[in-house]
Amino acid sequence: MDPVDDAHYFDDDPTVASAPVVIDVMLPDTAFLMETDRGVFSRGHVDSGTNLLLRADLPLASTGHLLDLGAGAGPIALAMARRSPHATVWAVDVNSRARELCLRNARRNGITNMQVAAPGDVPPEIRFATIWSNPPVRIGKPAMRALLLEWLARLDEGGTACLVVQKHLGADSLQRWLQLEGFPTQRTASKAGFRLLAVAPCTL
Repeated sequence: MDPVDDAHYFDDDPTVASAPVVIDVMLPDTAFLMETDRGVFSRGHVDSGTNLLLRADLPLASTGHLLDLGAGAGPIALAMARRSPHATVWAVDVNSRARELCLRNARRNGITNMQVAAPGDVPPEIRFATIWSNPPVRIGKPAMRALLLEWLARLDEGGTACLVVQKHLGADSLQRWLQLEGFPTQRTASKAGFRLLAVAPCTL
């Protein structure tokens, strides 16, 4: 992969030249076409962490509001929308190019239960029954922790969240920190250097 493909994927408006690539995403229970691009995380493929999350046996609410935090081109949001057609799936990303890709990918696959939004455009009263995320670790620990606290606080009572994080990028310390912040957190899987962390609503 060209190192500039993912360059500054957490920027609001990527300046790297667009070069779209459409890929097939094949999962055990569903499949879809997805357009990816430079300046957005994981151009030309579904990254290993997201792939692990999407193939895991995770709880997913069938109704209500679901969240893909840091959606990128939308593989998690698209899979959630296919698996829970009666729910509303929010694909949230700061990156304007990522949001445009999510919109096009929803249309491409005939998905109508997906809302694409910048973080500040999600109505504050909405609470989420399920949150899945491959969080943007490379924005730095303080920023990522603030991001997670903000959105995990919007879990419904009885809701669930799942985060996929590389071990060498701090998955184990993140698990300990979430516990200290009052979010019961368990490691549910570990593969190819990634951890899946199941997070429950805050108990503090």
